[in-house]
Amino acid sequence: MARRGRGRPAHPDVLTPAEWAILDQWRHGLGRTAIAQRRGISSYGVRYHLRNIAGKLGVATSAELRHWPGVPATSARARAATPQLGRSTRMTAQPMPAEAPATGGPLGPGELGQVSLYARDGKVTEAWYRDVLELPHVFTFGDLVFFDCGGTRLYIHAVGEEKWRPGSVLYFLVPDIQVAHDQLTARGVKFSGAPHMIFKDDQSGVEEWMAFFDDPDGNMLAIMARVSPG
Repeated sequence: MARRGRGRPAHPDVLTPAEWAILDQWRHGLGRTAIAQRRGISSYGVRYHLRNIAGKLGVATSAELRHWPGVPATSARARAATPQLGRSTRMTAQPMPAEAPATGGPLGPGELGQVSLYARDGKVTEAWYRDVLELPHVFTFGDLVFFDCGGTRLYIHAVGEEKWRPGSVLYFLVPDIQVAHDQLTARGVKFSGAPHMIFKDDQSGVEEWMAFFDDPDGNMLAIMARVSPG
């Protein structure tokens, strides 16, 4: 049960929405400085939140926290797994069961949901893919640009010259991210963090969940799942 300050109303989940956002960014592999920049707080504030989160969840270290598999009570994954939960039910810090049984293996037919590229200059790269290759532009959010490649999403991240490197990340679309995570872990795959929510569409309520790992040559790969409400 989450601790709370004097006079503050009890929160219906083990973590607050802000704490879930910080935890997901931490599980995504971001460091304290990067999280602080995205949240508009200090790195000391991020460290405080991470320690508080670990204390609430009973997790000993920050490294272990990256692999904590819980999901928010408000998530479509939690509702799909436990539809009997009412508004007054309090979540506990336990791993959630998978939302649906997977069929045909964890990676299904091998469908790619997303491919990523680094860019030195986001505006230049966005204009090139839009005007030269004439790819349908999905949306741009800050230094993140998304295009559609016949149903597979191209994700371009502007990182500047100092961090740029050639190559791409393959995102395998799976029907159930927890099942895929568990099966691949049993096969010896070492994930950098637990499955975590990357994005939630405010209009449709569809959530995107991801988990990252490397192939034998050190190339980054990911599994991803799109979870609809209800």
